[in-house]
Amino acid sequence: MAEQNWWQRLNGGLRRTSAAITGAIFDLASKRKLDAAMVEEIEEVLIRADLGVELAGKIAAAIGEGRYDKMISAEEVKAVLATEVEKVLLPVAKPLEIGHQRPFTILVVGVNGSGKTTTIGKLAARYHAQGRKVMLAAGDTFRAAAIDQLKIWGARAHASVIARAPGSDAAGLVFEAFETARREHADVLLVDTAGRLQNKAVLMEELHKVVRVMKKIDPAAPHAVLLVLDATVGQNALSQVEIFHKIAGVTGLAMTKLDGSARGGILAAIAAKHTLPVHFIGVGEGIDDLAPFEAKDFSRAIAGMS
Repeated sequence: MAEQNWWQRLNGGLRRTSAAITGAIFDLASKRKLDAAMVEEIEEVLIRADLGVELAGKIAAAIGEGRYDKMISAEEVKAVLATEVEKVLLPVAKPLEIGHQRPFTILVVGVNGSGKTTTIGKLAARYHAQGRKVMLAAGDTFRAAAIDQLKIWGARAHASVIARAPGSDAAGLVFEAFETARREHADVLLVDTAGRLQNKAVLMEELHKVVRVMKKIDPAAPHAVLLVLDATVGQNALSQVEIFHKIAGVTGLAMTKLDGSARGGILAAIAAKHTLPVHFIGVGEGIDDLAPFEAKDFSRAIAGMS
């Protein structure tokens, strides 16, 4: 039942994306038989939907294969779209495995407004439901709102929160949280961070400092670096992956706000270009609206297949 509910949310969340893609293609296909010019037009539709130039070309070519001088049906287009997107996504659809280290420390990075703090809260709830002891570190010390938001999520997710006054040293806060998590035998420590890309040098130095203090306690920490991306920013998400991968050594991705965008195709473009594991996707604000990424489900939803 829970899986069915998630499928309904995912399908509903990606409806704007699937409608933008399939609607434009059907509009073209209903007017004339398929030819080389139409394949090019289909490719342009897919590029506008943020699927990326390379993947758009592959999908358009696959739609055209063996169908020249024929009318193509909506179902044919959907099936090809789902198949080609799934091929790209299958290699990157990997769960975030909680390793043997205790606390297993996940550094969560991303620009302000990407849904980072909310994602941490939802992950905390997920891990608590699995019977794990979870602790949160309010490492985005520049924004009072982020600290307050994390405390609210901590209460909802039954996770203790280590926080200091706004403006405190982030690295010092993370060191304290790590030591406390170890002392109190926490299973998972989720660390929030600042995401001010306006000054990359300052952000880079701060994140490097946070990582350095973690390594003083555990040389293997952080055990995962999760980048949270906002689907509504489209192509900007690609540059964010590049920047944060350089700054923080990203090990996996979570994409949020897929329900608020017609640009969900950007996840496929990112997968094609960067091949980083995609761990989670979010389609709403609720505590259960984040789930492990499944390539087949996402591909079918993006193609508007019920």
